[in-house]
Amino acid sequence: MNRPTSEVQAFEAHAADADLDDLRARLGAARLPETETVHHAAPGPRRWAQGVPLADLVDVVNYWRTGYDWRSFEARLHQIGQFRTTIDDVGIHFLHRRSARPDATPLVMTHGWPGSIAEFIDVVDELADPKDAEAPAFHVVAPSLPGFGYSDKPATSGWGIEEIAAAWVELMGRLGYSKFLAHGGDWGGVITTVLGGRFPAHVLGIHTTTPQAPPGLSTDMLTAAERTWTEETRAFWGGPRAAYAKQQAARPQTIGYSLVDSPVGLLAWILDKFAEWTDTEDSPFETISMDRLLDDVTLYWLTRTGASAARIYYESHDSLDPELRVDVPSAISVYPRDIEKCPRPWAQERFRRIVRWRSPETGGHFPSLEVPEFFVKDLQEGLAAVLAAGR
Repeated sequence: MNRPTSEVQAFEAHAADADLDDLRARLGAARLPETETVHHAAPGPRRWAQGVPLADLVDVVNYWRTGYDWRSFEARLHQIGQFRTTIDDVGIHFLHRRSARPDATPLVMTHGWPGSIAEFIDVVDELADPKDAEAPAFHVVAPSLPGFGYSDKPATSGWGIEEIAAAWVELMGRLGYSKFLAHGGDWGGVITTVLGGRFPAHVLGIHTTTPQAPPGLSTDMLTAAERTWTEETRAFWGGPRAAYAKQQAARPQTIGYSLVDSPVGLLAWILDKFAEWTDTEDSPFETISMDRLLDDVTLYWLTRTGASAARIYYESHDSLDPELRVDVPSAISVYPRDIEKCPRPWAQERFRRIVRWRSPETGGHFPSLEVPEFFVKDLQEGLAAVLAAGR
């Protein structure tokens, strides 16, 4: 594929001082509700039965206002390398970390919601230039989904998972990567699945932490442990814990007003998910630093993307083609505290060439933040198996 490099522009994130001052002022003037009416001793997930406990939120808000340093996150983005390009009239922001290794393979990494490119900033260096000379190296590209971060907010409907996957192929081609690997989790995992299924001429293989099976499969073939996985996943999507997704799929504009106008509302909406979806006993800060979570939340706040990011649910909720099959080599890792876990016999009905399957002992929905060293090693080994199978 040709390399129209003039269409790719260097980018530097830099929030205005006035915007940071406004954020601190809003945090200082926040109106908070009374404490929750469930009282359980810490640590324990039951403390979160009505959502984010008031005391926990106050601690994070105080640190966000007085101790958190957004400029260090901006500096890290600049160190990695940021760019933008326009695809189908939507500007796409992305990180691009080229490897020094001549044998490196291009890799596109896609985040989900309520994540962002902040999920990957601590792992791209080791993926691009691993300390172990025997480990595979990658030219890492990490785009911000349309409506997220420094990507544009689509002005019209239509930017769902199929359109995003096609845009990623175009993006990688503009960077000179006509063939590449793909990784993702959450929405990024769904988009990665579409990449592998729709674009096998460009995608060498994939790695996902959120495999999704075709609907309507029988549990007869499953072990007792695998049946438990399916029951837990069904309970999640069928119960109140999935209310956030139903809200964002049905009325993203309505919830968007709160997410764009109130930093405390945005923080609580996102913190609730990090607390529930991580492999912890009580608080997400057992495994994820408060700084890194606030990098993610502040990115949403400064770019005013609470509503536009929520719209991915409106565009794509339950939209993965049930007939889609992935024939490129696939590596799959299912973390124990993720919110949905697909048994391998079911996954094999969609992913026809699973070359590596792992069920790690620890980790949840955000493994690159929770267990970054293990995540890097698992991704390296998974993609090495994918590349070996494609030779």
